[in-house]
Amino acid sequence: MRKSIVLSTAMALAAGTAAYAAEISDGKVKIGILNDQSGVYANFGGKYSYEAAKMAVEDFGGKVLDAPVEVVTADHQNKADVASNIARQWYDTEQVDSIMELTSSSVGLAVQALSKDKKKITINTGAATTELTGKQCSPYGFHWAYDTYSLAVGTGGALVKQGGDSWFFLTADYAFGYSLEENTSNFVKSNGGKVLGSVRHPLATTDYSSFLLQAQSSGAKVIGLANAGLDTSNAIKQAAEFGIVAGGQRLAALLFTLAEVHGLGLGAAQGLTLTEGFYWDRDDESRKFGERFKERTGAMPNMVHAGTYSAVLHYLKAIEKAGTDDADAVAKAMKEMPVNDVFSKDGHVAANGRMIHDMYLMEVKKPDESKQPWDYYKVLATIPGKEAFMDPAKSGCPLVTQ
Repeated sequence: MRKSIVLSTAMALAAGTAAYAAEISDGKVKIGILNDQSGVYANFGGKYSYEAAKMAVEDFGGKVLDAPVEVVTADHQNKADVASNIARQWYDTEQVDSIMELTSSSVGLAVQALSKDKKKITINTGAATTELTGKQCSPYGFHWAYDTYSLAVGTGGALVKQGGDSWFFLTADYAFGYSLEENTSNFVKSNGGKVLGSVRHPLATTDYSSFLLQAQSSGAKVIGLANAGLDTSNAIKQAAEFGIVAGGQRLAALLFTLAEVHGLGLGAAQGLTLTEGFYWDRDDESRKFGERFKERTGAMPNMVHAGTYSAVLHYLKAIEKAGTDDADAVAKAMKEMPVNDVFSKDGHVAANGRMIHDMYLMEVKKPDESKQPWDYYKVLATIPGKEAFMDPAKSGCPLVTQ
């Protein structure tokens, strides 16, 4: 008799657990793509990341655990306070379960901090600072496509080995720029190079003349552009006007993607060395994905767009595995599952939320080397994930030692 009671109780508990596990809050899963859609990073992520997110939902089947999946988007205007207000409204009144993309490190850090308090998942695919998985890490925060460390390993390390052993930095004056300059400086110095100085410029400035003149007069072999998007493109254009490259100095675009190369054109971008986490012409699978993306957007995807596709897909797989959209259960599942999709092969998520995957060192082709539209890169080297990203144990994230 006692055995029957124990068995019945166990069955009831199991049934209750199963019922909870299959629960989807509000009867739907709602994903927010929050990024810059009107400023210097509009092509870097923007509306293209929104399309990538929708592609992932469609490829997953449009539902998870029989609940519909919805994707919404908004423009944070590269302002952390605007982003935080949108995120708070999404969480408090619009039933958004997760926010992704988050281009701009100041935005990424602000929204990740808010989401930690709200117990909501964030997946940064556009922000770069290593602080997202460092001292400001979160049990609900993930960093996906790249970070400043991986960019420094690729572009910084490669150019020093090629003889670029003296550097001057032209740096965006906010968290992302500082992090990118610091990480790259460390790699330059560790490889025997030296840093001669740096100058900081406001986000979305239009006149780089004074900054470029300081860089030019430094005599550094390499001018490291620790900025991104239109800031980098405009700096490169104005550097040409000053004859910086013609005078023997080299420009290092420390965060430059396919979208910016396309906007600048091969004539101006040729010869640039850069690092990305994805290239559409890498293999048959990436080419197929790239063509599908281009049919929808008119553009080939960069690492932010493909990374957003991957992040959404992995998030939905984690909900399916966990049997619930509860953030604690989903975060646990995300860290348990490998990341295998068009963006990453055999990637994995570390305890601090950093997704570890291969990165690629690229050189922009000369115009006569390009055989078709968007054929912009020569892949110089594959950087294995364990080399491309900081050892989580050294990141300063308390989650790693818990």
